[in-house]
Amino acid sequence: MPIDQNAAIEITGFAWVPDFARGFVRDLRPRWACEEAGLGYRERLIGFETAKGADYRREQPFGQVPAYRDEEVQMFESGAMVLRIAERCERLMPRTAQGRARVLTWVTAALNSVEPFVFDLVNIDTFNPDAEWGRLRRPQVIETLRGRLAALAGWLGDKDYLEGDFTAADIVMATVLREVSDDALMAEFPTLAAYRDRCTARPGFQAAHAAQLASFAAESVPA
Repeated sequence: MPIDQNAAIEITGFAWVPDFARGFVRDLRPRWACEEAGLGYRERLIGFETAKGADYRREQPFGQVPAYRDEEVQMFESGAMVLRIAERCERLMPRTAQGRARVLTWVTAALNSVEPFVFDLVNIDTFNPDAEWGRLRRPQVIETLRGRLAALAGWLGDKDYLEGDFTAADIVMATVLREVSDDALMAEFPTLAAYRDRCTARPGFQAAHAAQLASFAAESVPA
């Protein structure tokens, strides 16, 4: 679904980020959910200084992206946005009580049981690659994350997606797995690598990813 500046759904994103962050900023998640649901959305691109300002912090208290609004609600936190969008699309969130509960559970698991351990590694590899404390702590971080990935791989087994069919939970989990900064660690779990690649090969992801990259076309850092 192409960006539609007249759409009811609005998603904020940064107009510029450093190269290493391009394609990974978390407005990717609600963009992808809109693509999968066939819902148009408009983007509002902001600069870092705008994000720090009082006006924007009334939308996003932590000065991050994305923030979200539609004809009924305003929200922050990308996982919550994905669930809001999924409520409008039965393919992303089944209408049965059990199906809905499983999607809610797996989105929560991705954000609470997997992503914090992934970010521990990203914090070392991307933001503190030369720090002595990072070098000393990294083996423990790897081992802890290895345990989380092993548990996830055990659940996934030979299923294509977490609950058999693609849902909103796979949007969030796949974006978390994309952030793993150690290729050798991911290679230990070919089932998860294939799952991540299966999710990101979907046309919805490809369209959302391209849209985010296009938003960084400007070469200067905006206010």
